[in-house]
Amino acid sequence: MNRAIQLLVKSARVIKPSTRTISTTPAMNSGAWAYRATGSHFLPKKHYMAAEFIGAVMWYWILIHLWHEPEHITGDFPYPDPSKWTNAELGIPEE
Repeated sequence: MNRAIQLLVKSARVIKPSTRTISTTPAMNSGAWAYRATGSHFLPKKHYMAAEFIGAVMWYWILIHLWHEPEHITGDFPYPDPSKWTNAELGIPEE
């Protein structure tokens, strides 16, 4: 084995990463605290269930109305046939 590789391997064994853990727990009687967390895991399960139910009702309401009443998006009148328009209606001057 090359002497340079032996030195690198030997020096790699000498330098060891730190194994100390970082404590992110809150101090006693300081309340709820989380490092890099949204805090949503502190909510009760019934709030999650209520939010899911309200979201499901909202999407049901939107999708059922889009299915049964598409005129809210597409309009109440049928789309005109452009092939029946005259040059005067389109603003095209006569030749």
